[in-house]
Amino acid sequence: MPQPAREDLRLEVVLSALSDPLRLGMVRKLLLESPGVPRSCGWFGIDRPKSTLTHHFKLLREAGVTTQRQYGLERRSEVRVADLDARFPGLLDLVRNWEPPTAAA
Repeated sequence: MPQPAREDLRLEVVLSALSDPLRLGMVRKLLLESPGVPRSCGWFGIDRPKSTLTHHFKLLREAGVTTQRQYGLERRSEVRVADLDARFPGLLDLVRNWEPPTAAA
């Protein structure tokens, strides 16, 4: 599965991938609830069609935000913490500290 090497990570591409609130939330969840542990699509508990989630995971991987590995029929994702911290210090701290908007009452 294609993904950029560390030295090829580009800030504008990473920020573009993180600009979608769903993807930003997915990355935040990985960072806070599963650091260093690859997780499958179902772990996120997102009520969206599988094809939609596949698209979001692909964008994150191709931007270099996450890496995916194949485990049998399942792909698992994890954040490329070391690579992102090396290229863009402080970026993942911003993602960790981001608060998703709450639904209006």
